[in-house]
Amino acid sequence: MPCCNESSCASNAKQALDSPRWRRALWIALAVNAGFFAAEIVAGAAAGSAALQADALDFLGDAANYAISLGVVGLAIVWRSRAALLKGWTLIVLALWVLGSTAWHAWYGTLPRAEVMGVVGTAALLANGGVALMLYRFRTGDANMRSVWVCSRNDAIGNAAVMLAAAGVFGTGTGWPDVIVAAIMGGLGLWGGLSIVRQARGELSQRGLASPVAAGMAS
Repeated sequence: MPCCNESSCASNAKQALDSPRWRRALWIALAVNAGFFAAEIVAGAAAGSAALQADALDFLGDAANYAISLGVVGLAIVWRSRAALLKGWTLIVLALWVLGSTAWHAWYGTLPRAEVMGVVGTAALLANGGVALMLYRFRTGDANMRSVWVCSRNDAIGNAAVMLAAAGVFGTGTGWPDVIVAAIMGGLGLWGGLSIVRQARGELSQRGLASPVAAGMAS
């Protein structure tokens, strides 16, 4: 049901931010992402997979982002928007790292182990699918809430992509499916980071607090 007036919308938004469900969802998402970062960074190195390593770095960035979100729960929207701005830039930096790592794998023609990619990708997809469903109700909140939803959505998409890459590597006997999927994941992370920065900048601009650097880069 839509809000009947501006004050009731603001009240509902504040209640959502202070909701025990929101805090619990963030803690669960933080635990899942931290655990899978450790698992995928080891598996990615062992399997020689750029896609798994890209997914692991995404897990690390998301775990840090969820921790930041927990730190600003219940604070004024200015602080929540600033936290979202930081998370957006973090996502952009990680995406650029992923793209650079992918270029290295493409240049040296590494051949990853498809079976390791498939098993780890399947486990991560099941975990992140559950997290994404849990956070779905919060997708239309402020920039900070939206950034959490974007991260969980990107994770689930990335896990499915890793599984496709594993199938491609197994079927073709080459590392190109792994490289292509890693590049797509890097591009998706870059797009997600820019969208978060853009929304957070808009919220800060409404209060005359937008960062000049963020304003120039997000234009």
